[in-house]
Amino acid sequence: MNRTMTSQAASEREAERVHVDHGVTKRLGRWTRASQFDVRVRFGVLVLDLRSPEVTGDVEVRLGLHRSTVKLLLAEDDQVDHWELDWTGRGQVKDDQRPAGPGGRRVRLSGHAENSEVRVHRGGMAALSAMFSRAFVQDLRQARKNGSYPTVDDPTRAAR
Repeated sequence: MNRTMTSQAASEREAERVHVDHGVTKRLGRWTRASQFDVRVRFGVLVLDLRSPEVTGDVEVRLGLHRSTVKLLLAEDDQVDHWELDWTGRGQVKDDQRPAGPGGRRVRLSGHAENSEVRVHRGGMAALSAMFSRAFVQDLRQARKNGSYPTVDDPTRAAR
């Protein structure tokens, strides 16, 4: 394999692919190091936790949504840019807690959404969204067995 193929394969590995079809999928805690995501959701719900310190730099999320909901769990000062997101039918980006000034990472949303919505939760709301999941209960049990701390509710916390 030559260097061109190696670098091309490495760049393809960086994009995390998530596909949901008629279901609910939650990716919580420290589940990836990627900063690019290809998301396809059809008649489903997807929760993406992007608060991990392992996700560095600006984040790009390419969406393909059809009658679906995507919930993004972000840090307090992350900015959401949805200028390149095309809409068909009803839908919107619900971001009630957007920060007032510039700062933090930039999360770029692009692609197409048909009769769908994107919800953005930050800070305490993001922690609560993560805590009301089976993954959090399993993380608590595992942390108790290991004598460490859970990381699903707050991925920035050291596991000890």
